[in-house]
Amino acid sequence: MFDRRLIQNFDWVLVLLLLLIAGISILNLYSATYAIRDVGGAQVFLKQIYWFLLGLFIFLLMTTFNYYVLERFAYPIYFLSIALLVTVLIVGKVTAGSQRWLGLGPIAFQPSEVAKIAVIMILAKFFSEKGGYREYRLRDLWQPFLLVGVPALLILKEPDLGTALLLVVVSFSVILFVDIHWKSLMILALSALGLVPVVWVHLKEYQRLRILTFIRPDMDPLGSGYHINQSKIAIGSGLIWGKGFLKGTQTRLHFLPEQHTDFAFSVLAEEWGFIGSVILLLLYLFLILWGLNIAKDSKDKFGSIMAVGIVAVIFWQVVINVGMVTGLLPVVGIPLVLFSYGGSSLISTMAAMGLLMNISMRRFMFQ
Repeated sequence: MFDRRLIQNFDWVLVLLLLLIAGISILNLYSATYAIRDVGGAQVFLKQIYWFLLGLFIFLLMTTFNYYVLERFAYPIYFLSIALLVTVLIVGKVTAGSQRWLGLGPIAFQPSEVAKIAVIMILAKFFSEKGGYREYRLRDLWQPFLLVGVPALLILKEPDLGTALLLVVVSFSVILFVDIHWKSLMILALSALGLVPVVWVHLKEYQRLRILTFIRPDMDPLGSGYHINQSKIAIGSGLIWGKGFLKGTQTRLHFLPEQHTDFAFSVLAEEWGFIGSVILLLLYLFLILWGLNIAKDSKDKFGSIMAVGIVAVIFWQVVINVGMVTGLLPVVGIPLVLFSYGGSSLISTMAAMGLLMNISMRRFMFQ
């Protein structure tokens, strides 16, 4: 029987924030591809509208059941995501040297996007069963490390350093939320520093160049440093109010690479300046704070931990992408969530937002 309280508790604030960010995104994508209509660029923002409408349908679909049933299906969903990651390494589509896409008829998607939600779900199940919030020591965490490590290594194999890194930092955020003993935290930090030389040796050549360019931006201005240098020029030239819609010279003259995907924020900053950039970042801040409030009000540990994991995905993607395009972090290929062009990313994010809405709508129910 349908519970009327679900309609009464429909989270309109969450929906409004999503619509505002998506609306700005579509305008920005129109501008980013306006000058390349002759090669089909104008189709990009239309495709993003279609993806968003599909994502909105999935968003609503994710609210139609009690999220608590996902705890029973957490392991099957997790192993399905692992199977998809293995499959993409065997028969996946190779694009620009990376094997990240899996074809499903006329549609191609990234299994790594499924893995992000699956890992959050499995961690929420694990920690809710273990009692939720208490001081965990390293001996208590070998299972979560294994559950995160397997998909992270498979994603790294594609190779997709950015998504693998995102998976790790999101998982670590969840572990910090449920609480980890300070001594164990120090051991983890020192271990991570000790692994830096090992990771460096196993990085691809272009990945090393990106890190070296981050340290010395002038090292290769026309090669590995080209992306970030052009991005900083675009952002800096926007000044306070920006150059105006469709008037960004870096965008119009194609100096700015990947301007509808990884560097979409640079387009916004050039055309709308500091003010426009701050408005977008404030919308993300409100979305993150609202999500944390949903986690706080959740009546069970599984929902609370899962909400924190979903918010962590939004938070870290914003931090990494904005840090990347402004030169504060190395370029790792992380798109700006809900803003950059991309069907797989948008659909998975809207599904995650649907779960967040699900938790919000059922906050009055005790499990």
